[in-house]
Amino acid sequence: MKTSLIDKAKKIRLLISDVDGILTSGILFYGPNGHEVKDFSVYDGLGMKLLQKSGVHLAIITAKQSQAVSSRMRDLQIEHVYQAQSDKLIAYHDLKQKLKLDDSEIAFIADDLPDLPLLRRVGLPVSVPNAPKIIHEHVAFVTDASGGKGAVRELCEIIMKAQDTYDAIINSYLQR
Repeated sequence: MKTSLIDKAKKIRLLISDVDGILTSGILFYGPNGHEVKDFSVYDGLGMKLLQKSGVHLAIITAKQSQAVSSRMRDLQIEHVYQAQSDKLIAYHDLKQKLKLDDSEIAFIADDLPDLPLLRRVGLPVSVPNAPKIIHEHVAFVTDASGGKGAVRELCEIIMKAQDTYDAIINSYLQR
């Protein structure tokens, strides 16, 4: 890991994630009755649970409203879920106030134009390889994994390694 990436990751107390294109592949599936189905990765889910266990808060800010997102976040016990946020800055400022954090303590992983205002504010802005070039110009790190394919897990592990919590979590599995 690059030194500046490690330095930024050490400070993180909150990881915010977008949903479509980050926690999912970004492909939208609609059933016969118009019911939306999303493809969440179990690897991302476990990474998020491990990061929570290490003491980092998690939040979702997404422009869409989705029952699938509500169900998945409930399964992962994500407390801070903001859906139908056309202006993501409103949710961002609410989170900062609730958790008493400053920008440098927040990471955001996102992939498209509506995310730029947050990506430009947070201490650790991250995106995925398939995001538009303009997004890559405003992030500190681009994951190797694509959205919905372990990108969030990759970021969670980077944060845990930088904060020296990763080895203890892995050892808890090895000692069982």
